[in-house]
Amino acid sequence: MLRLLSDENFNGDIVRGLLRRQHDRATMPDFAYARVAAGQPMPGLFVLNDRLPVRQAIDELLLLDASSEQAEWAGLAIYLPL
Repeated sequence: MLRLLSDENFNGDIVRGLLRRQHDRATMPDFAYARVAAGQPMPGLFVLNDRLPVRQAIDELLLLDASSEQAEWAGLAIYLPL
């Protein structure tokens, strides 16, 4: 990962957004699989591509909701789009 630097004139919302997105997509699957490895319950995790259009993300999640049960995703991290 690149190390980025900003000064006081740079929009802080951009920095916070970058940090928030990178932390979640980079760390959540690791946390999920660590729970599985430790024998702890993990109900399932859907990781959405940042470039996925909102409408497509909604459609993907609604399709999964309509065609599956919660128990099917236990212990899995699924990257969307499918």
